[in-house]
Amino acid sequence: MPSDPAGPGPRADAGSTRRLILLLGLSSFSGALSGRVTDPFVTTIAAEFATTADQAALLATVFAVPFAAIQPILGPVGDALGKKRIIRVALLLLSVFALLAPLAPDLGTLMLLRALTGMAAGGVMPLTLATVADAVPIAERQVALSRVVVFAIAGQIGGGALAGVLAPFLGWRGVLGLCGAVALAASALLFLIPFGGPPEPRRRFAPAKAIERYGMILRLPAARLLYASVFIEGLLVFGTFPWLAPVLESRGLGGAASATLEAGLAVAAFGCGGFVYAALARPMLARLGQSRMVRLGGVIAGLALLGFAVAPFAVLFIAAGLVLGTGFYMIHNSIQTRVTEVAPEARGSAVALHACHFFGGQSLGPVLVGLAIGGFGAPAAFALAAAGICALGVRLGRR
Repeated sequence: MPSDPAGPGPRADAGSTRRLILLLGLSSFSGALSGRVTDPFVTTIAAEFATTADQAALLATVFAVPFAAIQPILGPVGDALGKKRIIRVALLLLSVFALLAPLAPDLGTLMLLRALTGMAAGGVMPLTLATVADAVPIAERQVALSRVVVFAIAGQIGGGALAGVLAPFLGWRGVLGLCGAVALAASALLFLIPFGGPPEPRRRFAPAKAIERYGMILRLPAARLLYASVFIEGLLVFGTFPWLAPVLESRGLGGAASATLEAGLAVAAFGCGGFVYAALARPMLARLGQSRMVRLGGVIAGLALLGFAVAPFAVLFIAAGLVLGTGFYMIHNSIQTRVTEVAPEARGSAVALHACHFFGGQSLGPVLVGLAIGGFGAPAAFALAAAGICALGVRLGRR
């Protein structure tokens, strides 16, 4: 893989780099907080706007699709104009749209504002990964990226937690407004406190050059392997999540309401598995190295998906979510780290393609997993996903 040309050059001091990671972590938390916050309010929003739950559930889709679609634009724009500058502007726009969303008079307006919020969120996390890679040498980069990922996971879990705890007091409008206020406060910090880290070169944005750069990246065998891998990851792991509640209910582990709660706890446990990985990342890398850690992550994730397939009790099903999150992030964070090396002179573009493929896999996953469940049954479908993630870990471990 290409070496990082920034390696021998000047690096920011340790204190400046810690400040950079903290500020970027706060921005990632604030950006992720709004991501899934409407999910628990689907029935409430549907009732208020006199529509169906299926229509209200599209609020998650209209957030995620613009997030992915904007990546090919924001990646090269960040490379040209400065990734930190784009992160600042994106988080400010996110806070504005998130604060306007509670004022929506109808579902169409709410969907438009959620789409704009998703588009703005697309300028935060992917460029954050590229910015950290610019500041941290490759030997320490995976640990640094894992710390930023912890902030993003906390935001994802926190959004659902806020919705659940504060719904009786604030309603969906109040919770969305609170997420916007958190993003606005984080945005103010980004404008008031210098980011730190190394200075970014800036140049004129040239669309033709950006397209040429994407072609160069996609011609690299290492890039194609990493993007295919992250697509498969999103498909196999996140494709199972919408089916957890139906599987629990069909297995007699709870009625509709309790199955929904238990499935939600399994997804939350998956996020907590990211915290477990972040806490263990440094010692695991030191003792195992990246290749063996990726192989082990594939085995762990595969066993967890088998746990979903056969768990006889809800508590074991939820525990499988925790194990899956740990194994998943052992693979995923390693891919993120390698992606930052693919094209060091165009990291924003390289990470943007990574985000596109990841969200593409997440979008297609529920459809394919659903077809597999319909054709072979849930245990076989989860077993196929387990075999796939194990094979992915073995394949990546060779590199």
